[in-house]
Amino acid sequence: MSSFRSILLAAVAVLSPMLAVPASAEPVSFDAKDGVKIYGDFREAEGKPRGTILLFHMAGSNRNEYAPLAPVLNKAGFATLAIDQRSGGDLWGHVNETAAKARGRANYADALPDLEAAIAYGNTKHSGPLAVWGSSYSSALVFIAAAQHPEVKALLAFSPAEYIRGYSIEKAAASLSIPVFITSAPDSSEVSSGEALARAVPGHRAVQYIPAIGVHGSSTLRTDEDPRGAAENWKHVMAFLDGALPRR
Repeated sequence: MSSFRSILLAAVAVLSPMLAVPASAEPVSFDAKDGVKIYGDFREAEGKPRGTILLFHMAGSNRNEYAPLAPVLNKAGFATLAIDQRSGGDLWGHVNETAAKARGRANYADALPDLEAAIAYGNTKHSGPLAVWGSSYSSALVFIAAAQHPEVKALLAFSPAEYIRGYSIEKAAASLSIPVFITSAPDSSEVSSGEALARAVPGHRAVQYIPAIGVHGSSTLRTDEDPRGAAENWKHVMAFLDGALPRR
């Protein structure tokens, strides 16, 4: 073997992990308990899986909210499932398939069966413990879902508040015994809502991170929506995940 080829192969070996292409999203669908078909994207973890994170979007949105975020989580060892909830829309240049095919208009509370169906589907993947992640209105719904599903082992809420008519999110938070991460935009009303929920979680299990620079919902981690704050905000998310769902 020539010395040039030896050097070339050595360089490829060093660079190949950095050049690895993230796993592509696998389109999936499954039924909620009321028969509504839920559409989503499942991505495998890179390397040994340390858990599965279920990703739920904000109002008017869809699973493409997480298109730039899920690969970051996959690289950190998490499988991800991002769904289209029946209460949503066509942000990010993507049609919300669940909302488009479901009959009638849906309010925020109507999407709870969608989250429960995602939890059931996530359990079938056997990619470690489950975490739920909500954005805006779904960051309230994840408290309700986690309170009702002990298989959920961690919760991340981006801009949570009492959005869901007929439910007390604070009461749901008070029933949790899992690690909880709460963040928001640095807006006083969002911070106050987050503080109330963080206080409600017993045993000091809730971490509230107030960013210096941030925006509403999970967009606080998107560089296209929060170019000056996203990198720092990611550091705090990853620190929480490292504690809640550590590598084995």
